[in-house]
Amino acid sequence: MPYLNTPDVRLYYEEAGSGPETIVFSHGLLWSHRMFRAQIDHLKDRYRVIAYDHRGQGQSEVTEAGYDMDTLTEDARALLDGLGIGRCHFAGLSMGGFVAMRMAIRHPERLQSLMLLETSAQAEPEENVPRYRTLNGIVKLLGTWAVKKPVMKIMFGDPFLNDPDRKEERKKWGRELTGNSKKIIRAVQGVIDREAVSPDQLKTITCPTLIIVGSEDIATVPAKSEYLAQYIPNARLVEIPRAGHTSTVEEPERVNREIDGFLSGLSR
Repeated sequence: MPYLNTPDVRLYYEEAGSGPETIVFSHGLLWSHRMFRAQIDHLKDRYRVIAYDHRGQGQSEVTEAGYDMDTLTEDARALLDGLGIGRCHFAGLSMGGFVAMRMAIRHPERLQSLMLLETSAQAEPEENVPRYRTLNGIVKLLGTWAVKKPVMKIMFGDPFLNDPDRKEERKKWGRELTGNSKKIIRAVQGVIDREAVSPDQLKTITCPTLIIVGSEDIATVPAKSEYLAQYIPNARLVEIPRAGHTSTVEEPERVNREIDGFLSGLSR
């Protein structure tokens, strides 16, 4: 299995395809690199594609500490260094987006472009914190199976959850969710406690930026993406109909088209 040993953590990654440019995918909380399977398959004939698991999630090492966004950003930088990636297109969804925008701010020389999906620059809204802490407490005591139903409703929009033809897909992602160990609470706490990225910081992002949000996203509502587009210079905002917080899974073909259009526009 492909692992990269950094000085601080052992990270799992998968690599596919080849090409003159590299795309790196950074996943959302509670998931893994697998949430980008449709994008990897779509892009690998034209790009070198890397998708990795954050520490404490997927198949990466579970460390005692290091789940704050600053450390996760340095994990991403270490991954690029270890894989010999000088510059790349960096795509992050939700928590992966928290990392992606910090990469663009702190290591701008490493990014050719930025793709932010279902994410936010703001701190976790105060009204969400008590509920999320409660869910985290339940996981600590009982495991992720005990919060499967409410979390699936946060992660996916109603069109996906209620489509009778996608029953097997829902089962698959339910298994992915409940496959997390109780130690996932460390990553969750890091997301709950994250600091905001200020408008002044967002204004320093100079690379071309694509912002994608699902119209049904209740975890990071479209207004959060509008906020990003307001402050990131020349950012392009796209809303995906019928998608919730996991648009790469819910509406993969539409997401792929938007990525294609964005990347092809960079070479014109």
